[in-house]
Amino acid sequence: MRTMLTVLFCLRKPKNYESGSAPIYLRITVDGKRTEVSIGRRCDPDRWDIDTGRATGNKEDARSLNAFMSSIEHQLYEIHRQMTAADETVTVETIKNRYTGKLERARTLVAIFEDHNEKMKALVGQEFEKSTWQRYETALMHTKDFMQWQYNTSDIPVSKINFAFLNDFEYYLRTVRKCANNSAIKYIKNLGKIVRICIGNGWLTIDPYLNYKPRTQKVYRQVLDTKELDRLTKKKIPNARLRTVRDIFVFSCYTGLAYVDARKLKRSELVKGIDNKTWIYTQRQKTDTLSRIPVLPVAAGIIRAYDKHPQCIAENLLLPVMSNQKMNAYLKELAGICDIEKELTFHIARHTFATTVTLNNGVPIETVSKMMGHTSIKTTQIYAKVLDHKISEDMSQLEAKLVPKKRVAKTA
Repeated sequence: MRTMLTVLFCLRKPKNYESGSAPIYLRITVDGKRTEVSIGRRCDPDRWDIDTGRATGNKEDARSLNAFMSSIEHQLYEIHRQMTAADETVTVETIKNRYTGKLERARTLVAIFEDHNEKMKALVGQEFEKSTWQRYETALMHTKDFMQWQYNTSDIPVSKINFAFLNDFEYYLRTVRKCANNSAIKYIKNLGKIVRICIGNGWLTIDPYLNYKPRTQKVYRQVLDTKELDRLTKKKIPNARLRTVRDIFVFSCYTGLAYVDARKLKRSELVKGIDNKTWIYTQRQKTDTLSRIPVLPVAAGIIRAYDKHPQCIAENLLLPVMSNQKMNAYLKELAGICDIEKELTFHIARHTFATTVTLNNGVPIETVSKMMGHTSIKTTQIYAKVLDHKISEDMSQLEAKLVPKKRVAKTA
């Protein structure tokens, strides 16, 4: 990439300057950005030409000083030429570092990726979920393996990340690692965050994602239909452990809360709403947005059932939610008990709330989006699929309108 370099020399009068010589500074400008460095020489302001950036007069000291500055200027332009020819990153800092002999610390992809992941790990539980950190760790592992496979190296300078790198990485994920489309795109997007860090710090001047347009495929989101949800809700379950898991799952089906939000739900987040009815006011951990959810009768009954639960009392929790791993394992047992052929996971409850409980019962998508704590209605539209029974109802109404009315015979 071609860059524009300009070199200028100027005097910098010190603070409280009255008279005498002033230090000369070298000003380096690359594409509008500049930096300055002292050249270790001085000149009297009366003998300095601001326009040319040189000492005036024909005395030996002036000629010697001007020759010294000209040699610096030639040296900088030669550094710029060499770096451009070598396709190196040219910035005011890289030019300055090369001129002063300061070794620039190598900026490599793996080093920056590892630094990012270490910082993210330290913030797990505050700003990030453990699963998010683990996903970035997996993305780092795939990135390392790809570079070994493609370049036979364990790391590369960030300046080498370009459009071809992304295309080759995607090919590697799909073929060698056998990743599904959306998984491959997710890892490439994880890498994209590292690239943005490099761009923000000036370590990378061109965004390799500029013309790279990964496309995720639409995923069929599994939900419980009305009959399955009703069967699960009303099933008599003697086992206390499975009954608790069922209750918490059903609670999420009628509130739309994700596992992490249901787990941290406090009793204090149960409040009287604008209609004087019970609402849940909680902050979504994933998006840090406020969810306001009216408590439906089924959810209210479940809350009352665990009002005296020891864990809820001791930790001021609304429900005794166990680990996500255990919840999902027990949900598989429940699916068999309740004759549900779908593979139940806790997140299906959130999908069920969005689709079966709200959207397919005529709740506007804007309302559903607000209750689910989405930052964009486009996210809610992912859930806005119409179930077969709703299609049947709508088409039955249409059919009734289209059937011609029977003519009533007129009587004389």
